[in-house]
Amino acid sequence: MNGSTAAASTPAQVAKAGRIRWTIVALLFVATTINYIDRTMLGLLKPDLAKEMRWSEDDYGTIVTAFQAAYAIGFLVFGRIIDRFGPKIGYAMAIIAWTIGHVAHGFASSVTSFMAARIVLGVGEAGHFPSVVRVCSEWFPQKERSYAIGWINSATTVGVILTAPVLAVLMTMMGLDWRGAFLVSGLFGVALLAAWLFKYANPRQDIRVSRAELAWIEHDPADPVRPVSWLTLAGKRETWAFALGKFLTDPVWFLMLFWLPSYFSQTYQVDLKIFLWPMIAMYLLSDIGSIGGGWLSSRLIQNGRTPNFARKITMIVAALCVLPILTVTRLDNLWLSVVIIGIALAGHQAFSANLFSIPADTFPKHAVGSVIGLGGFMGGIGGMIMAKSTGLVLDATDGDYTAIFAACTVVYFAAIGFIHLFSPRLARADV
Repeated sequence: MNGSTAAASTPAQVAKAGRIRWTIVALLFVATTINYIDRTMLGLLKPDLAKEMRWSEDDYGTIVTAFQAAYAIGFLVFGRIIDRFGPKIGYAMAIIAWTIGHVAHGFASSVTSFMAARIVLGVGEAGHFPSVVRVCSEWFPQKERSYAIGWINSATTVGVILTAPVLAVLMTMMGLDWRGAFLVSGLFGVALLAAWLFKYANPRQDIRVSRAELAWIEHDPADPVRPVSWLTLAGKRETWAFALGKFLTDPVWFLMLFWLPSYFSQTYQVDLKIFLWPMIAMYLLSDIGSIGGGWLSSRLIQNGRTPNFARKITMIVAALCVLPILTVTRLDNLWLSVVIIGIALAGHQAFSANLFSIPADTFPKHAVGSVIGLGGFMGGIGGMIMAKSTGLVLDATDGDYTAIFAACTVVYFAAIGFIHLFSPRLARADV
C-alpha cells in the first residue's frame, strides 16, 4: 500500500491526482454491461417465446413480477452482505447467483420454471448496484462520485444495446436455439467473476494507488465506523428520501426494459433483435443522459454549489425530459417515437445517477450498502406493481400503452417532492 491517510488535510489542500480509480469504473462498467445482457435477453426473446409457450400478456407480467419480487428481496439481502463482508466478497456472491439464474433459463419450459429462473437471477442481480455505490463511496470523493456512478450507470444501456447482437451471434452465426443462447452466454458471468476476484481491491490495499491519489480519494471528512441496525436506518428520513425515489422511478426503467420490444413489435411490426437501429438510438440517448446527469451535478459541486442544489436541480431537468413520452402512443412515425422514448430514457438515467449518489452523500460508507438495499427493495416493490399492472392493462385495453406512459410522466416529479420533503438539505444522517 502506498501512502497514508489524508484525513488531516482539508479539501482545499488536496489536488486531484491519479487515474487508478477510473480503472475501477471501467471494471464496473463491464460488469454492468454483462448484468444487463443477462437481464435483457428474456425481453428480446419474449415475442418468440410468447408464441412458442402460448403466454398471455398477464403470463409474461407474472414472470416479470417474480423477477421484481426476487430483486426487491435480493437488495435487502445483498445490501447487508456488502456492508458486512465488503464489496469484493459480496459482489462475487451476487455474480455467482445471477449467473446460475441466467443459465437456468435454458432449462425452463413453463411459466413456473421461467419464474424460478427469474427469481434466482433477480436475487443475484440485486447485489449489483449496492456494490457499485459502496465501491464508489470508497474510491471517489463526493465531488466526483455522481460522475463516476453516471459512467457506470450508462453501461446499463450498453448492455441493452449489445443484447441483440449477442443473440444474433449466438443464434444466427453459431446456430444455437434460445436455450443454447442462455447456456453459452452464462460464460460471461464466469469470466466476470474471475476478473472481479483477481482485479478488485479497496484503495488502501491497491498497490497501484499513489499517495497523491489516495489523498484525493480520502479528502472528504472521515466517517465514523460503528454498526448500524436495520431499525436505525429505517427510522431515518434520509433513508426514505432515497427509498421512495426508487419506489417511484425504478418501475419506469423496468417497464422500458421488459416491454419496449413488444411495444415496437406490436405498434410498428419491428423486431428489435433484427432491426437494431431503434434500440441503439434509444439507448445511446440514455447513455448521454446518464453521463450528462452525473457530470452536471458533479460540475455544479466543483463550482461551489451544495450537493443538495446540484442533485435536485439535475433531477428536475431529468424529470422534464420524460414528459414528452405522453405523446408517443399518438404518433405513427417510428423514428420520432424512438427519439422521444430515447430522451425519456436519458432523463431516467440522469435522475438515477443522482439518486444513487444520495445514500453516499447522506450516510457513512459502512451503512451505504444497507441503505441502497432498502431503497432497492422499495424499487423492486414498485417494479412488481408496475409489471403486474402493465400486463393486466395491456390485456384489458388490447395493447394500449397510453395510460402506462402517462403514469411514467408523473412519478419523477413525485419522487423529487418526497426527496425534498424527507431530506430538504441532503444533510448527513445522524447514525
